[in-house]
Amino acid sequence: MAILVMHPDQEFVGEVRGVDLRNPLEKDNFSKIHEALDRCAVLVFRDQNLTDEQQIAFSQHFGPLETSIGTIRKDRKLRLPSAALADISNLDENNNLRSTSDRWRMMMLANQLWHTDSSFKRVPGKISFLSAHEVPPSGGETEFADLRAAYDSLEQVTKEQIEDLVAEHSIFFSRSLVGYTDFSDEERAALPPVPQTIVRTHPGSGRRTLYLASHASHIIGWPKPQGRALLDELMTFATQPRFVYQHRWRAGDLVVWDNRCTLHRGRPYDDANLRRDMRRTTVEDSAPTLAHSRLLKATRL
Repeated sequence: MAILVMHPDQEFVGEVRGVDLRNPLEKDNFSKIHEALDRCAVLVFRDQNLTDEQQIAFSQHFGPLETSIGTIRKDRKLRLPSAALADISNLDENNNLRSTSDRWRMMMLANQLWHTDSSFKRVPGKISFLSAHEVPPSGGETEFADLRAAYDSLEQVTKEQIEDLVAEHSIFFSRSLVGYTDFSDEERAALPPVPQTIVRTHPGSGRRTLYLASHASHIIGWPKPQGRALLDELMTFATQPRFVYQHRWRAGDLVVWDNRCTLHRGRPYDDANLRRDMRRTTVEDSAPTLAHSRLLKATRL
């Protein structure tokens, strides 16, 4: 039976015990996990050692899976067998360490920026599942920030200022922050910039939350320098240590998080010499954030 153990310092993080995700998930256990995720936003499952098929099967309980952007570029050789798996590793298609000049390695450096998965897509990521197959002995942690708690802590004047603002999100912008611009025509056509609301209501908890990411380039309708400054200010506020949990990985871990109310980032490690094999599946949201916002406002009328 699934049991939720809350983190002693961060109320948005919990560890789920008493469940083996390699086996078919019982309805009662799924209900408990789903309720725990709405409450916490980040759930840790230790000692799971999932196969790719088992990870995909568990993820699909929460909705349809998005296709990894790594599959868009046809000249890229893939290491993982399924388009639903995002390869969050420093390994090439032959399972060897990537060179320091490798294109995909440079692309992945932007994962060290605070972000929420797939906010650069018209329908963004909802819930992500990251499974650890190999981890380095030091470094490579993942940090998470609680955007519901951050929103609650904003001054009222700021809440009113940002209530109806919309930001443009683009993977081309976030990658440019680390100096990466080597996108193919296929990638540029498949991933155009998209608008996303800055404030959302989290469906599962009913709480208001910020919705931020390094993918957010500017605020639509504002002068770009002014909008950029506000986004930077909100990101700095939301990622203060009081809102952040750092996960230290062990092989076999599965960490699940709600992209609608958290930020996350990977931490550096010696990726030129140490192997790190992580595999992510992501459930896509039900609609663009603007559609969610319009529906919510209509129900309040």
